Amino acid sequence: MKRFTPIERFAHRSISILMFILIATAAALYIPDISVLIGNRGIVKTIHSVSGFLLPIPLIIAIAFPVFRMNMRELNRFHPHDFAWLKRANTAPITPEINNPDPVYGKFNAGQKLNAAFSLGAILIMFATGMVMFFSSLFTDDIRTGATFVHDWLTLLIVIALTGHIYMAMKDTQARMGMRSGEVTRGWAQKHHPQWAQINAKSGAAEPEVHPVDEDQT
Repeated sequence: MKRFTPIERFAHRSISILMFILIATAAALYIPDISVLIGNRGIVKTIHSVSGFLLPIPLIIAIAFPVFRMNMRELNRFHPHDFAWLKRANTAPITPEINNPDPVYGKFNAGQKLNAAFSLGAILIMFATGMVMFFSSLFTDDIRTGATFVHDWLTLLIVIALTGHIYMAMKDTQARMGMRSGEVTRGWAQKHHPQWAQINAKSGAAEPEVHPVDEDQT
């Protein structure tokens, strides 16, 4: 089954790469032991700033595509099966509560929706506080101090959330295949996103090849 289009994968990969660069350069700037190893603080600061300015660009590009906007609407909605998921209940028997749901209905579980909300909010806040820190001469000491405080502590929360995201991804090879190739097997979809699988059951999409190491995920 087709799960992610090229533009969705582009946005995910681009933001992931920029996030890793930002975290790595932030560590080099603020952790003394790493700063000593890297050496040239000026170059690291420039890379960090440029990556920060680039961070919203993949989202701005992706929003121009209808399929991405459709995903954003779905990520912003909580359905009965999402509340059941949060309660660790079986979501498979729950049918769509709306007539003629669009193809992305049920594509994401509640955990993914919460992660997406946090990620978008974090990007916006980090961009805003980063702008204050970069153009520091335009702001008062109180604003600069507040922006730095929020920027630093939110970085820690992002690292924690990103670690959890990677941990969950490493446990699910089919999910990684979906982001890597854009396709997943119907068996995986029916197990993890039954409503989405049901709505798209008549799509006629061919089953993707599954590497032997992934067979236990089907």
